[in-house]
Amino acid sequence: MLKSITGIVVSETAFKENSKILNILTEEGIIGVTSKGCKNLKSPLRTVSQKLIYGEFTIYYNENRLSTLKEGVLLDNFNNIKTNLELISYLTYITELVTQVVKQNNSKDIYNMYMATVKKIDAGLNPKVMMNILEIKLLDYLGVGISLNSCAKCGSTKNIITIDPDVGGYLCSNCRTNEIIYDEKTRKMLRMYYLVDIESVKELKIKDYVVDNINHFLSVYYDRYTGLYIHSKEFLNRTINY
Repeated sequence: MLKSITGIVVSETAFKENSKILNILTEEGIIGVTSKGCKNLKSPLRTVSQKLIYGEFTIYYNENRLSTLKEGVLLDNFNNIKTNLELISYLTYITELVTQVVKQNNSKDIYNMYMATVKKIDAGLNPKVMMNILEIKLLDYLGVGISLNSCAKCGSTKNIITIDPDVGGYLCSNCRTNEIIYDEKTRKMLRMYYLVDIESVKELKIKDYVVDNINHFLSVYYDRYTGLYIHSKEFLNRTINY
């Protein structure tokens, strides 16, 4: 049956001589489609059959196997991102991350947060901050959310002195041993990242050291708790540290 879907192409694989298999991330999850003849220069499917293209696709839908792409309309090519190597690196990483998370928890909220993040980065907002906001929100969908209401060890809400990736959240002065001290600005901003609606984010005025502290904390936390290996994160790290 014919079906219309809106989404972003998260991967493409060569298929036969002139075709591709596309994986399209949508509110319903990841849908695999065959784009027949799309490599031909005159193919009407050529433009919409490329990785990281956001569009509206009409497909011959097959629930349990590959669907077939009939036609597509380009909605956004994210040109601001795609003309900047650093931004491409951020987009590639968050796309790979979201693809892996969706495989474990197929929620339309993940798709909506992802698309909102991409659009904010394309609009010029700080890509590291937007990436980290998305990362902290995705932890709940992986079942490893951070404890941001009380001490992760004793449950106390008083005398919170730092946050530690090894214990999974806040630490009070009574429970802290030799953990790194993250100051109050960093702790409050990390909580704001978790609570903010990505769609509502506009202007970002955050001190560089706070941004870097949060990014380091989340990188360690992901390594400790998620079990995910994101190949493109290595390239991103090399790009932003160039």
